[in-house]
Amino acid sequence: MELQEISDRLEVEDLLTRYAHAVDRRDWDLYRSVFTPDARIDYTSAGGIAGTVDEIVAWLDEVLGAFTATQHLVANIELEVTGDGDIGRLSAMFHNPMKLADGTVMFTGGWYHHDLIRTPRGWRSSRLVEESAWFAGPPAPSS
Repeated sequence: MELQEISDRLEVEDLLTRYAHAVDRRDWDLYRSVFTPDARIDYTSAGGIAGTVDEIVAWLDEVLGAFTATQHLVANIELEVTGDGDIGRLSAMFHNPMKLADGTVMFTGGWYHHDLIRTPRGWRSSRLVEESAWFAGPPAPSS
């Protein structure tokens, strides 16, 4: 493995960790740091919305209020860097337990698919599509 490939993988893993921490901590500035300013995000497979970063942040801030805790676990990362080395595609599996106020827990799992671009500030996602594969527990609150 070339040094640049190792560096890219470490940066992308850090990007995914930042994403998970941002959502679970409801840190919307940190969430924004994962994406390019013109990024498109699509959570429709989970019953959510698709939109700009600002539209998604407003929606997440509202719907995540139903949960007292969430914990995104992200693994099995597939990264392909293409073109001149400044464009990438990423797929990673997620498992996400979410605790409701009454103490019940629901679970979901699937894949995150990111289109990545290398910027002067490191790798950023220009597009995220969540591919939900399964749900267990009570149904998600309606938006």
